Amino acid sequence: MTGTYLLPIIQTVQPVISAQQMRQIDSLTVENFGTPSLLLMEAAAEAVAQAITSHFSGDLVGKKARILCGPGNNGGDGAGVGRALARVGVQTDVILFGRVDNTKGDARINFETVRRLASFEAGSSAQPSPLSFVECASVTDWEGIAKPRGTYDVIVDALFGTGLTRPLEGVYLQVIQHLAMIRAARDRSSRARPLIVSVDIPSGLNADLADPIGAVVQSDLTVAFTAPKRANVLPPASHFNGELIVANIGSPSALLESPETKLFLVQEADAREWLVATRYQPDSYKNTHGHVLVIAGSRGYTGAAALCGNAAMRSGAGLVTIATPASAQSSVVAAAMPEVMTTALAETDRGAVSDEAIDHAKHLASKATVVAIGPGLSAEDERTRQFVKSIVENRTTPIVIDADGLNCLAPWPTDLRGSEAHPLVLTPHAGEMRRLLGITDKSELIDNVAAARLFAVKHQLILVLKGSRSLVARPDGRVFVNPTGNAGLGTAGAGDTLTGLIAGFNAQAFATLGSDADALSATIAALYVGGLAGDLAAREIGMRTMVASDIQSHFSAAVRLLDPDGEMP
Repeated sequence: MTGTYLLPIIQTVQPVISAQQMRQIDSLTVENFGTPSLLLMEAAAEAVAQAITSHFSGDLVGKKARILCGPGNNGGDGAGVGRALARVGVQTDVILFGRVDNTKGDARINFETVRRLASFEAGSSAQPSPLSFVECASVTDWEGIAKPRGTYDVIVDALFGTGLTRPLEGVYLQVIQHLAMIRAARDRSSRARPLIVSVDIPSGLNADLADPIGAVVQSDLTVAFTAPKRANVLPPASHFNGELIVANIGSPSALLESPETKLFLVQEADAREWLVATRYQPDSYKNTHGHVLVIAGSRGYTGAAALCGNAAMRSGAGLVTIATPASAQSSVVAAAMPEVMTTALAETDRGAVSDEAIDHAKHLASKATVVAIGPGLSAEDERTRQFVKSIVENRTTPIVIDADGLNCLAPWPTDLRGSEAHPLVLTPHAGEMRRLLGITDKSELIDNVAAARLFAVKHQLILVLKGSRSLVARPDGRVFVNPTGNAGLGTAGAGDTLTGLIAGFNAQAFATLGSDADALSATIAALYVGGLAGDLAAREIGMRTMVASDIQSHFSAAVRLLDPDGEMP
C-alpha cells in the first residue's frame, strides 16, 4: 500500500534547537525586538533562581549556595543567580574562574556588580555576609577554595554553556571531579543536599551532541533557556541534566518557528490536548471508543498477548479481542482480563499462527478500528512470516507492529509503505531496528534520530524507536523525543504493554475523532502516558521490582494527573 500522510502538525511541542540557532535567536531578540541583552541575562538568572526556590517550596531563608561561574555569558548568568538568591536570604558564595578584568560584555557587568555588592557586605563571624565573591585564577586558588569542607544546600554550575566544543581540562576538570566526589558522598549518606543545578546545560557537554565529549557535571536540575538543545534531551548526554526545566527568558516564540527545526521535545500539554479531545462524553459507550484486535501469542509465549490485550483494554478502548493460535488460547484466557475477548487462529505444528489463518484474521480486522500485531507471535516459521506480511500489506485499518511482527518483516520490504488512510506504526527497540535495516553491527546505528527519521520518511510510516528516551519519527522527517519514563520500563513485557496502549489510544482517536484523527498525536500521547505511568509506579514501588503489570496498573493515575476534569462524571 502506498500513499502520503497528511498528518496535522502538533503545535504545542517544544522545538529542540542547535547552539547556532540559539545564538541567532538571542541576536534577533536584541536587534529586531529591542530587548537589551543584559535584560535576557537577568531573565535567565531569575529563571534559575525561581527553579531553585520552587525546589525548596519557597523556603530559602538560612540556606547556603555556592555559584561556580565561568568567564563567559554562562558565568554571567550565574552571577545574576547569586544576586537573586542573596536577595531572598540565601548566604551565597560566588566564585569566578578567572579575573573580572578579563571578562567582557554583559558578563563583566554582572561580575562587577556582584564584586561591588560583596564588598559592601563585609559581615562578621556571628553574621556572615549574605554575598561573597572570589576570583579563582589558578588550580592553586581552587585547591585553597575547595579544601575547606563547607556545607551547601545548593551548588550552581554556571561554568560553560552552549558554546563548548572541546573537553574541559585543567581547573575546570578538577571542579567537575570535585562535584562528583560531593555527589557520591551525598548519595552514600542518602542526604538530599547539596542540590546541583546547571545553568542552560551541564558544563562539559557539547550542546549539539547526544554523546558527552569529556567529563561532565552530573546535575540534579538543569534550567535550559528559550528551548532545549540536543544534549538536554538526547541520551546519554541527557542523563546528566537531571530534571529539565525549559524557561522562557523573553525571546519571541516566532523566532523558534524555523523550517530547519526537525527535532522536538514532547510536553505534558501535548498528551493533555489529546486526552481532552478524546474525552468520554455523556452518551459514550463501548462502540464509540474503538475496537482493538490484538494478533499475538504462540504456544509457550502467551503472556505477551495477554499484556498487550490488557493494556489496550486499560487504555480506554471500548472493545479488545485477542486473536491467538488455538493451542495458546486457553492460557491467554487465563492471563487476560475478563473484559478481553479471545478467538483462535489456525496454527503451525509448533503452535505459531499459520498462513491458513489469513482469511479469518482479515475478517476479524474488518470489524476492528485498529490492529496490533506481533507480541509473542514467533518469527521462526515461514508460514507465520507469510501471515504477518499478508495482514500488513492488505490492512484495512491503522496497524501497530511490534516484536515478532517486526521480525517477520525484517529486513523491511522496500515496497511496503504506510498511508494516510491506513497508517503503519512500528515500535522497535534498537535490536529490532537493526534487523529492520538489515544490519548487524551496533556501530551502524549510532545516530538514532537520523536513523528513525530516514526510515520513517523512506517508508512513509510512524516509527517509535524505543530507548531510554524514546523517539517518534513521522513521514515528513520530524522527530519527537518523549521525556517520560525510567530504567524500570526496561522490564520484560513493557514493550507489549506499550503496544497495547498505543493501539488503544489510536482506536479511541479513530473511533471518536473520525476524519480529525491522526495516528501521530495518539502515538505521542500513548508514549507520554505510558512513560508517566512508569514514573508513578517507580515512585510508589521503585524501579528495581517494577514489572509490566505495575506500569499498566498506573495508567489510570497518569491519565487523571494529566486530565483530572475529563475523568470525572
